[in-house]
Amino acid sequence: MDIGKAIEIMRSGGSVARQGWNGKNMWLKLQTPDANSKMTAPYVYMRTAQGDLIPWLCSQADLLADDWAECTA
Repeated sequence: MDIGKAIEIMRSGGSVARQGWNGKNMWLKLQTPDANSKMTAPYVYMRTAQGDLIPWLCSQADLLADDWAECTA
């Protein structure tokens, strides 16, 4: 699937990943801030291959890829 469908899945509470990513167990999710958050707008975060959760920024390759897939996280 393309990034548009991946975003729809994240907006529905799901997680997504690219089949082309090298690391295992990597995924993206959408975070909606709550009253305890320092953030004030929704943002996408990633689980790295090392298990860290970090903010995610889309690359040109990710934006144009068609190997996005829904995953369980």
